[in-house]
Amino acid sequence: MQESGLDIGIVFHVGSFEITDTVVTSFGITVLLGVVFWFLTRALTRTPGRIQTVLEAVVSTIEDAVASVAPDHAKQLTPFIGSLWIFILISNLIGLIPGLHSPTRDFSATAGLAVMVFFAVHWFGIRILGFKAYLRHFIRPSPLLVPFNIISEISRTIALSVRLFGNMMSLEMTALLILMVAGFLAPVPVLMLHIVEALVQAYIFGILALVYIASGLQSQQIHEQKNKE
Repeated sequence: MQESGLDIGIVFHVGSFEITDTVVTSFGITVLLGVVFWFLTRALTRTPGRIQTVLEAVVSTIEDAVASVAPDHAKQLTPFIGSLWIFILISNLIGLIPGLHSPTRDFSATAGLAVMVFFAVHWFGIRILGFKAYLRHFIRPSPLLVPFNIISEISRTIALSVRLFGNMMSLEMTALLILMVAGFLAPVPVLMLHIVEALVQAYIFGILALVYIASGLQSQQIHEQKNKE
């Protein structure tokens, strides 16, 4: 199987379904992160050691980043956005391991992540604001704009998936072309480019997801505050 110039290998079949290396790698990353974080957090104490100090610093940094966009809902949104950032970052970087490919260079993986963000936007909105209150923001400033608001929700989901897929696919293709032309004379610049781009793309995807969630919450809250005034 080939997708957009990059080979997407079929690992095995389950009936008529093809299980690709993207699925296997994504599942492996999920299991690995689950096991690693369970092991690192199973014995937290009030007097943290080095590992716990690092973990707390990472969580605090993520929470501060979330709070800069959605200050009133940082506690609720940090677990989701933090998990998204970490998963995408590892997925982007795993292509550096010989024999493995970044799941995010496969459009099916980025589309799945974007759809998850799409549902998360509405789930957090309904959970935090309530069903009726959240749905009201779709008819603001006029009920005539409801179709356009729906189209906007769908189009930004598509854009979110295409952006990550396009950047990671082009990065891997660029690295491949450089190695084909220059051989292994320029591995360090290619490696650094991959690491920097992996960090940037993970951050952009997560921050856009955060902005989408926060926009639905804050637009309704601003409207309610104006009504009270």
